[in-house]
Amino acid sequence: MSGKKVKKKNTPPPNGDKQRFNMKVVTSDVCNKCRKCERGLRYLEKMSQPGAVGKGVPCILTRGKAYV
Repeated sequence: MSGKKVKKKNTPPPNGDKQRFNMKVVTSDVCNKCRKCERGLRYLEKMSQPGAVGKGVPCILTRGKAYV
């Protein structure tokens, strides 16, 4: 044996397997620039209140497919 490692290709499973959408969690500064979705506007409104603490909101515009 030559000692070389064979890398497996990372291919998606065949049709019929479940897909899950992954979305990036964005903060109010990103929602302020974008202003496209209703969820982001609600979050931006909530964060504009004095003393508001937030951890971000999932952004529908950054979703990608992930196979389960």
